[in-house]
Amino acid sequence: MGAGAEILLLLLVRAPPAGAPAGPHPAGLPEGPGAPAALRPAGRPGRPAAGRAGEESQTLQELGLCSPVSAWDVGQVSETDVGVPVSIMCVCISDWWVKWAYLESRQPLPVHSNPAISLPRRDYNDWRSQLVFASKLIAAVLDFRAKINAGQLPVEYMRGKPLCMDLYPLLFSSCRIPGPKHDHIAHHGRSRRFPAHITVVRNYQFFQLDVYNSDGSRLTESQIHSQLLRIRSQSWKTDKEPMGILTSEHRHTWGQAYNRLLRDKLNKESVRMIETGLFSLCLDSPVMRISDENRKAAQILHGGGTFSNSGNRWFDKTLQFVVGKDGSWGLLYEQATAEGPPIATLLDHILEKPDPKRAPLVPLSMPKKLYFHIDREIKRDIEHAKQNLDILINDLDVNVFNFKRFGKELPKEHGLSPNAFIQVALQLAYYRVHSEVCPACDIASQRMFRGGRTEYIRSPTNQTLKFILAFDDPTVSREVKLQLFREAVDAYTALTDLTLNGHGVDQHLLGLKLQAIEKGMTIPKIFMDTAYGLATHWKLRTGQVPANTDSVMCFGPLVPDGYAICYNPQADHVHFSITAFNCCEETHAETLAVTLKDTLCQLQELLQPTV
Repeated sequence: MGAGAEILLLLLVRAPPAGAPAGPHPAGLPEGPGAPAALRPAGRPGRPAAGRAGEESQTLQELGLCSPVSAWDVGQVSETDVGVPVSIMCVCISDWWVKWAYLESRQPLPVHSNPAISLPRRDYNDWRSQLVFASKLIAAVLDFRAKINAGQLPVEYMRGKPLCMDLYPLLFSSCRIPGPKHDHIAHHGRSRRFPAHITVVRNYQFFQLDVYNSDGSRLTESQIHSQLLRIRSQSWKTDKEPMGILTSEHRHTWGQAYNRLLRDKLNKESVRMIETGLFSLCLDSPVMRISDENRKAAQILHGGGTFSNSGNRWFDKTLQFVVGKDGSWGLLYEQATAEGPPIATLLDHILEKPDPKRAPLVPLSMPKKLYFHIDREIKRDIEHAKQNLDILINDLDVNVFNFKRFGKELPKEHGLSPNAFIQVALQLAYYRVHSEVCPACDIASQRMFRGGRTEYIRSPTNQTLKFILAFDDPTVSREVKLQLFREAVDAYTALTDLTLNGHGVDQHLLGLKLQAIEKGMTIPKIFMDTAYGLATHWKLRTGQVPANTDSVMCFGPLVPDGYAICYNPQADHVHFSITAFNCCEETHAETLAVTLKDTLCQLQELLQPTV
């Protein structure tokens, strides 16, 4: 076996390192003004710094790179070389991660980046009920924002440790702004005169809806409902030019169109109203036929195409609530600012249905329609964006299902982690379909640290590989298979613990690479090797987004020949979404879904042979 192939194998099949620290690094800076004081637990530790002396070798061992470390020149970059205090490095790594993972990506936001959450269908199928529910939703979101501003949102905990709450205030009045080389995030909620409006989109038309009275009090449900009725009366017909489609483009292309768009004063003011709004509400028209779960999730994710509701989106906006006329609803969010757990907390609050307050007799101004001046260049940009978005949407294969045989209680009854149980099942299902173990990543929170975001857990382990190879071997006894399965689940649980405690691999390596670039040093050879590139070609992108409701998250694969799998484990069932691209002949979302269902049933039989 060649050196590159050996390195790749060891990158893919990883064992938990022995003797890893069990808790967060104690270093940290004084808390900054990122959130109301009540949302900032005192003394949150900083994340363990990337590039600290002596840790480069440990990181390579964690990856399983057993070739001589000196061959990769990783040790030439360390924290002392950079000359930055460890505590500063703790803060920088999350900013680097966001910039590298999101803002520097030039791929379109729909499918490739923005996650969608599809929630259980509401019991209605008419526009009147659509507006009633939308009014309740807006009122509930405003109530959630009020709790954040008042410092009344309870601090969240994980494994007895408080989590960083800095993301919550950034959810509102935030928007991603396209740029030629990288994007940036504009936060407008911290200004002295914070925005008091939301954006409502119907039939491709954008409206500014003020949701606060002149005295600063929030509009009630009935007031919001009356304003939505006014918006409906102003948007009977669909606009010929869906401006929101522009935001679905390749980021460089959209950045150029964005600059052209803002040359006009009218366009600049309308775009600013969208960007500064607290959030957006998309009032979707019914689809061509009654939608199943697959189509419903796809509608939230990308709008269904240029002949459906994609023109009702502004994909740069951090929060976009989608309410369909057929009872479907959900949330689309831009993840450079937002993440799954805070979004799930927001949705849980919406579903609590706060009691409506009686509306005061206050006259309300008419919602303001946002107009655009569309010249020949902008019209051409829109047409190109429409073509590209339809190609992307038609290429995406979406499969959403509810696995009802068992839920997270089954693994718990047998002393196993539900998330690790599902991760091993995903590896086995993938192997059964493709006869290989692939580079796979799970998403782990880093919010136990100040300013922490996410990190990858590299799913394949030596124990998982041994179990996969043994499970379908008829010569291996059930007892041995069960023991190997437990070892695989326990190994993944150990990796999860390490990553949650700030000892993941990928942010560490990213820190080393970016330190070298910033210092003008030679990039360590490991990052230039083909084996490393293959090991980070994530064919399996996974994410657990637990919630108190039967919701399911959905997003596209990271690579053309890969899958994206999201799951929401409930007590007695699990919601799954699987996506793949039709352009790849080897990947089929439905095939993997069927195999996964069968695999989960067989794992239940392995644990409970009498079932």
